[in-house]
Amino acid sequence: MQFIDTHSHLYDKVFADDITQVVERAKASGVFKIFLPNIDEQSIEPMSSLAQRYDCFETMIGLHPTSVAPDIEKQLQIHKSYLHNPNSFIAIGEIGIDLYWSSELKEQQIFAFEQQMKWSFDYNLPVVIHNRNAFDEILLSLSNLNRKTYNGIFHCFSGNLQQAEKVIEMGFVLGIGGVVSFKNSGLQQVVEHIPLEKLVLETDSPYLAPVPYRGKRNESSYIPLIAQKIADIKAITLAEVAEQTTQTALNIFLVQ
Repeated sequence: MQFIDTHSHLYDKVFADDITQVVERAKASGVFKIFLPNIDEQSIEPMSSLAQRYDCFETMIGLHPTSVAPDIEKQLQIHKSYLHNPNSFIAIGEIGIDLYWSSELKEQQIFAFEQQMKWSFDYNLPVVIHNRNAFDEILLSLSNLNRKTYNGIFHCFSGNLQQAEKVIEMGFVLGIGGVVSFKNSGLQQVVEHIPLEKLVLETDSPYLAPVPYRGKRNESSYIPLIAQKIADIKAITLAEVAEQTTQTALNIFLVQ
C-alpha cells in the first residue's frame, strides 16, 4: 500500500537531529510522497533545502495567516516573487484565516487570503486552506472571489457536517489528520458521512499526532494510523483508504 501525507512541516527545527530517520520511517510505512506547506519568508529556504535532499518531498508557497504582519503587502510581494517559476511548487499554501489567537490583524489576514487565492487562479495551482475560528469569514472571501468552483484542500478540517458539505460543494476536499483518532473531536461523525473520494490524509507534523502518540511529536510515518481510523469508521479496508486518498491527492496536485 502507498500513502501520501498531504500536509507536513518536516522542515521544522524539531526534526533537525533525525530527519533522515523520519524520512526512512515514513517510506517504510508506505508514505511515498510528503507535501510541505510554507509558513512565512523564513521557512521558504529550509523547506526548499529539505525537498532538494530527498525525493519524496513536494513544496508549496504561501503565507500562513498567523504569520501575517501589518506590512502585509511587503510580505505578499516577497512570497509572490517565488512564483516566477510556478513549476517549483505544487500549490498555494498554507493560506487562510485564523482568529483563534487574535483578531487584531483580521483585515490583513482577509486581504492576504484573497490575494493568495487569486494567485492560485493566475498560476492554475490548487490551494491548501487553514481555517481556525474563521469559517464564515473564509466562506465570505470565497464568495467575494466569485468563482464557480475551486480546487484544493480544507486542511485539518474541524467543522461540522453541514460545513463539510458546503466546502465540498465548492470543489474542495477535506484534509483528515490525527484529530480523527481523538475520542471527543466530533470529526468521526463527519468522516462517516463524507464520501471517501472527498478525503485526503495529512499529519500536520510535528503537531496533532494520532492516538496512541497523542501529545508527542507527530511525523509522516503515522499516516497509516490515520488511514486505519478512517477505514474503521467507514467499515472498509485500509487498502481502500490508501488507494482512494492517494488517487485524490494526485488528482488535486498533479504530481507523479
